[in-house]
Amino acid sequence: MEALFLLIPLSIGIVFVAIWLFFRMSDSGQFDDMVGPAWRILQDDDSAEAADKPPGVDATHKPPRADAIDKPQQD
Repeated sequence: MEALFLLIPLSIGIVFVAIWLFFRMSDSGQFDDMVGPAWRILQDDDSAEAADKPPGVDATHKPPRADAIDKPQQD
């Protein structure tokens, strides 16, 4: 029973610290772009693919995919 007098205030304190930490990260812009990093991984340029292009062709240019037409393009 004495353990509850310690554990209940401790757990309430941990919850308040977690809520404070979440709102602090949210205010600093931590969760602003949740989709960008996932698209960046999928659109990574491989060096072997760029080496296969002829010298006059831009190695970084890729034609738009049919499923990416509605998505905003990132530079």
